[in-house]
Amino acid sequence: MKSDILKNKIETMPHRALLMSAGLKKEDFSKPFIGVANSYNDIIPGHIHLNELTKEVKRGIRDAGGVPLEWGVPGVCDGIAMFVEMRLSLPSRDHIADNIEIMTMSHSLDGWVGVTNCDKITPGMLMAAGRLDLPAIILTGGPMKANTIDGKKYHPIMNFGIVGQVKAGKITKEQAENFFRKSVCGQGSCVGLFTANTMATITEVLGMSITGCATTLAIDPLKKKQAYVTGKKIVELVRKNIKPSSIMTKNAFENAIMVDMAMGGSTNAVLHIIAIAKELNINISANTFDKISSVTPNICNIIPAGNYEMADIDKAGGISAVLNRLKNKIKNSPTVNGKSIKKIAEDGCVLNDEIIRPLSKPYHKEGGIAVLKGNIAKTSVIKQTAVCHNMMKHTGPAKVFYTEDELLFAIEEKKINEGDVVVLPFQGPAGAPGMPEMLTPTDAIKGAGYKKVALITDGRFSGGTTGACIGHIEPEAYLRGAIGIVRDNDIIDIDIPNRKINLKLTDEQIEQRIKNIKIPERKLTPYLRRYKEKIFAEHLSKSK
Repeated sequence: MKSDILKNKIETMPHRALLMSAGLKKEDFSKPFIGVANSYNDIIPGHIHLNELTKEVKRGIRDAGGVPLEWGVPGVCDGIAMFVEMRLSLPSRDHIADNIEIMTMSHSLDGWVGVTNCDKITPGMLMAAGRLDLPAIILTGGPMKANTIDGKKYHPIMNFGIVGQVKAGKITKEQAENFFRKSVCGQGSCVGLFTANTMATITEVLGMSITGCATTLAIDPLKKKQAYVTGKKIVELVRKNIKPSSIMTKNAFENAIMVDMAMGGSTNAVLHIIAIAKELNINISANTFDKISSVTPNICNIIPAGNYEMADIDKAGGISAVLNRLKNKIKNSPTVNGKSIKKIAEDGCVLNDEIIRPLSKPYHKEGGIAVLKGNIAKTSVIKQTAVCHNMMKHTGPAKVFYTEDELLFAIEEKKINEGDVVVLPFQGPAGAPGMPEMLTPTDAIKGAGYKKVALITDGRFSGGTTGACIGHIEPEAYLRGAIGIVRDNDIIDIDIPNRKINLKLTDEQIEQRIKNIKIPERKLTPYLRRYKEKIFAEHLSKSK
């Protein structure tokens, strides 16, 4: 085992003395050392209960004959950071992977458990699992339960739409305050298939968490039992030397994308799955998502695209039930459960045919995500299952804004018209930097009552975004992408069924404007500056 260097060598006597000073006993040095990366904090509702789950993980490790060694992992709440300071959220994902690399390698751990729940924390941990290739397992903390009042579901993310209603003068601040009180829930990741629950689903399908983990509610007593089993399981994985590279295979990634398309998950899955696969030297691109989406029916109708919450999916049979619907399409791959994903799919049971529909009766013929291309984007991403039928094709004049504040002011002043295409450039990984999410502007547009307004950006969207919102436009404006040259009243043509997005200018006009791009100045923290330099260096490396 990797920790043997600490346990047996004369040169590491001082190391053992330090470990014993931290509480280890002499008999512990014959056992596996298991790291526990705990992302508890008392800021994020999805993480406020993780200390309790971590206690159960550690109990499971001890009962299985291992030694748990815990440390803290940071976590950003995207819902709280949104619009205020969102630029550090995506960079925090890479920071989390680095954190786990530092702790596991520096302390010669034999394996580790990631205790996580929210948007960047889960993918950061999966990136670390692929990078380190030490035995690892992930415990996701479970979804929040929505408040149901008079038959209607209420949850915190709904308030982003309320902002638009206030800005447009449709409701008063007092009415908004009354709504706000109903939307306060409790512990767990936000109720729908937003990014956190999308990544929990992907973790389970990748085979990196135990069956049922993704949909079991944070408040369900079963979650603590899952934590205990997870603790026992990591010791087994260490003793059998089962590594993430044997679990997160190319088949596993394609299965995860297929389930995500069938359920209609967050567009952020494109960013995260590509980054996780890269750590394992597996080539996944945005085009992989589009290819799988085009042949995968959308069989779930989950908030924000529909009316069901994750608790409903759990009652209907969970992720294994979704896998059961797809069992003839799923490719075989091992999991941390000791069962193959094919076996889990075969054992799955659908308990509600409306919540998880048969493939013959889908909500949509294609999966959740479409990748659009054209003279304004080599690739761009949209959650097509959350777009109204009459906006699947749209042509309209551009209204360009360089900050979310400018856009919100335009909504308040009624300067946006039905038919417009709102453009938010210089929001990408290098341009913002940090690629902030755009739920505040997208839901403000929806909340204001607009039915025929599209939005395009080189930033990204929250899993809570609905409507004709096209993000992840590459190349981004900062890297001389055509989205940076759009001017007010330029005509933009969007055709989701045919996967096209084009600016109605000639190639010569676009090239001339690109030569004269003006990059806005941004105030940067030292960490954002380093992140921006990293993204720019990667761009230069690719272009050589």
